[in-house]
Amino acid sequence: MADMIYPPKPRPGDRIAVLSPSAGLPAVFPDVYELGLSRLRDEFGLLPVEFPTTRAAAASARERAQDVTAAFADPSISAIMASIGGDDQITVLRHLDDDVIRANPKPFFGFSDNTNLLNHLFGLGVVAFHGGAVMTSLARGGAMHPLSASSLRAALFTPGWHELTASADFGDEPNDWADASLRHVPPRMWPVDGWHWEGPQRLVEGPLWGGCLEILSWLLQAGFVAPPERFDGHLLVIETSEEMPAAEEVFRTLRNMGERDMLRRFAAVLVGRPKAWSFDRRCTAEQKAVYREEQRDAVRRAAAAYAPDAVLVFDLDIGHTDPQQILPIGGDARVDGVARRIGVCY
Repeated sequence: MADMIYPPKPRPGDRIAVLSPSAGLPAVFPDVYELGLSRLRDEFGLLPVEFPTTRAAAASARERAQDVTAAFADPSISAIMASIGGDDQITVLRHLDDDVIRANPKPFFGFSDNTNLLNHLFGLGVVAFHGGAVMTSLARGGAMHPLSASSLRAALFTPGWHELTASADFGDEPNDWADASLRHVPPRMWPVDGWHWEGPQRLVEGPLWGGCLEILSWLLQAGFVAPPERFDGHLLVIETSEEMPAAEEVFRTLRNMGERDMLRRFAAVLVGRPKAWSFDRRCTAEQKAVYREEQRDAVRRAAAAYAPDAVLVFDLDIGHTDPQQILPIGGDARVDGVARRIGVCY
């Protein structure tokens, strides 16, 4: 396969498409959505442009795909950002016009269910960006977390290498969007002690691939993932969602990747800090600690069986927890197990 293409960066003042290729939640929580849009305008200097299904609560997969294709085709649009995730974006993929996307590569930002589009763009040879949805980190109560803001700014505007930073605090209990009084109140945060390194102490470098583990499992089941040999020398990134999958499900997904002859090909596995609280499962601090350790152990077990030479890094701020740093899917990364540093190329 040809080398991956880094799409041209937008500049402040440019137009950015805001799409809802998964769930039409801007129609359900318009004030949360508007807060994220205002920060795109006021803090990043970008001009949000909506498409027909951006605020549509029940758009079809074909209609959402038409918006994605149209955003790539529009020469006045410099970048594309998802409003939010969802759970059925996989049904959108077969309706996309891949020739249009290849001919008009642009930076795409999203995570969670947007792992579908990240993987699709990877297959087309286009680097895309895990993170940065409008209604999550951009619409965070009070203000964006400084680490989220600096990472998104670098990924949007600054090509080249960027060093990831271990956050001093984190949160996984977001404000209730139904309570408008919390719009300007920061969510609860807790101190943390950084990343946890395991496995060989060595320097590895290669392109990133991955995203939300539940979505990766669906893509593998649907046959939408490249053949195992495509991932030789790559670095795997995984994180889990607010649905809080059981540790055994995490292990089985990774085990199945191992049986697919895929897992051994990754030189490193970067694991996001697991989200351990949801409005449906309000775990205590003790329950959270148990859940997170079970998640780490699931990854350890799979890596020991199928990728014993991989460098493992746990508790990165890269997914459904707060803050959220941006990762270039298909773009280059350096994982230094000796100096314990991680760099990504935006």
